[in-house]
Amino acid sequence: MRIGLDYRAATLAPGSGPARQVLALERALRRRPDTETVLFTEAPLDHPHRAIAVAADLPAAAPTGAGASVGAAAGLRRRWRFEAGFLPAALRAEQVDVYIAAAEGGLPVWRKPASVRQVLLLHDLFKLTLRRPKSSPLRALAARMLDEAAIGHSIASADAIWTPSRYTTAECGRLYPAHAHKLYVLPDAVAPMPAPAERSRLGQPLPPRYWLLVGTREPRRNADLFLRAWLDARRQHYDTPDLVVVGSPADVPAELQRLNGVHWFEQVADDELARLYYDAERLWQPSYAEGFGLPVLEALAAGTPVAVAEGGALEEVAPVDMPRFDPHDRPQLAQLMIRLSRESVVGNAEQRRAFAQRFAPNAYAARVGALLDELLKRSDR
Repeated sequence: MRIGLDYRAATLAPGSGPARQVLALERALRRRPDTETVLFTEAPLDHPHRAIAVAADLPAAAPTGAGASVGAAAGLRRRWRFEAGFLPAALRAEQVDVYIAAAEGGLPVWRKPASVRQVLLLHDLFKLTLRRPKSSPLRALAARMLDEAAIGHSIASADAIWTPSRYTTAECGRLYPAHAHKLYVLPDAVAPMPAPAERSRLGQPLPPRYWLLVGTREPRRNADLFLRAWLDARRQHYDTPDLVVVGSPADVPAELQRLNGVHWFEQVADDELARLYYDAERLWQPSYAEGFGLPVLEALAAGTPVAVAEGGALEEVAPVDMPRFDPHDRPQLAQLMIRLSRESVVGNAEQRRAFAQRFAPNAYAARVGALLDELLKRSDR
């Protein structure tokens, strides 16, 4: 059997969360017996992925970094060229039996070979359910209409839809009830933690005691309210720990960018992030909308306690004894911070690491195999 995999995230944004899941899925597929994995991507002529994947041409001037962006029109044209112009013929030429699209949309727009079974890897639907920041009403409406068309097409044409959480499954079933029978949960994979870097590698000293926040770029990460709640707690209780934030100060209002006791790390390597996880007293995840919550499990894999926002998918990736809070209630969050800064941590590091093992590569590969078996069984009926 030949399985095609949408590899664009790994090519164009290699350090991103979607790219890490694409790589995890590739590893899981390559472990499957009697299966050949074929990668499909778009890349400049000099990109190394052209040696390992079936690639559509991408001009060398096109952005390829993790933080790169293109205009909506240019991005739409690129997707159309790939999904309508390149992909259907490439799937036919490679004689693919199953194709997995690893984006909100991404399945062939038309002329898909009839024998190809299609899987949509759908992380979340926030493009449809959340307001777009810093966008005019007209531009936001246009972008939403394009997203609705792309996502709706892929959901309608998929033979199976794999989501990382029960939360995303429920949201997809609510928005697209006619396709609820296609939905299956495939939790994201959590890669083994690398050996932590030496503290001297981090570029700035770490405080002896600190809490950790990972991710600030999108408004749904809720960094603004979280920092204000931390400041409230610090003013009421002098022993509230410092904060280490992996993100950019530019993501929050100017008055929150240089708070005393907040240490910003804009770019960290994997081993440096591992050091931040291992040395943190607790990870906080205040997102009010989350499709999975990978930082929570990465912290748990390091043995570090967590505190997570209620609602969304976060409650699915944290042990029941870890604290929860309302992500919209700043006074409640500040009081929880004060309480936790005084109390001993519940449980032990080994219990937290054991919980994270439920999402380790072996468990992920077994789930991928089971879902593929189910897809093939249903296709044979």
